Amino acid sequence: SSNRTGSGPLTFILTGIPGLSMSSYWMALPLCCLYLLMLLGNCTLLWMIKTDHSLHTPMYYFLSMLAVADLGLSLSTLPTMLAIFWFESTSLHFEACIVQMYFIHSFSAIESGVLVAMAFDRFVAICYPLRYASVLVSSLIMKAGGAIFVRGICVVLPVAILIKKMTFCRSRVLSHSFCLHQDMLRLVCGDVRVNSLYGLTAVILTKGLDSLTILLSYVMIIRAILNIVSQEARAKAFSTCISHLCAVLIFYIPLIGLSIIHRFGKHLHPLAHTLLADAYLLVPPVLNPLVYSWKTKQIRRRILILLFRRGA
Repeated sequence: SSNRTGSGPLTFILTGIPGLSMSSYWMALPLCCLYLLMLLGNCTLLWMIKTDHSLHTPMYYFLSMLAVADLGLSLSTLPTMLAIFWFESTSLHFEACIVQMYFIHSFSAIESGVLVAMAFDRFVAICYPLRYASVLVSSLIMKAGGAIFVRGICVVLPVAILIKKMTFCRSRVLSHSFCLHQDMLRLVCGDVRVNSLYGLTAVILTKGLDSLTILLSYVMIIRAILNIVSQEARAKAFSTCISHLCAVLIFYIPLIGLSIIHRFGKHLHPLAHTLLADAYLLVPPVLNPLVYSWKTKQIRRRILILLFRRGA
């Protein structure tokens, strides 16, 4: 009836992909490639934004924050994912599991906040283009970035503190290759109402409010675009939002799907839970740099210049 069994520390057993052998090097290799692609893409974005003075604008400052959040989210899952599929190590100490859970949920909340800031950037750029430079000044961007990171760090801290005090007396087998709050909570022996209530409140105050804010921003953006007379100007205004819309969909669709099946999909095959959780944590960090490199002319031009220099 305590967090420790016998004389040893409490450990959890992580799960790979249901139905696959743990010694699947053919799974470890693609995972390594995904993580390398994520590191290369996001680090390249950060390097380009830092070194190219033409990219020192509010939009790219927010994009650099998104890259940092993506890096943090991916690196939070990297140790256990590779340990399972490369070294066949599935056990994780209780404290390490809490630390991983904290960073995953913190960086997830940070990424959600950055997407809101990017939506505000697009709103000001399209609805108030003449006031863009005077509204989104460097001091406001720094304060917004600081508030986003502090919110992500602080709102998840009580989740980690509350679950650390819980007693685990059921199976220690988790459903994923990493530690998530909902997954750990189902193994608790005792009353979890406070944990569940705060966890739900934290989600509503972060991703819930963020998604509503983004939706409201795009309602006003679409109204402003429809008021533009020129078809060419409409298309140009909307094209500046496509990259951000893709980033929002890439982040929120797996998140909503994972939340739904955690609450209503208990009858589904475990593979469905695993694939959605992996998509939620792995897909956005890999695809965001590709989307912005493909849809943003300045970044695409910069990449082509770098490739041309290397070829020369």
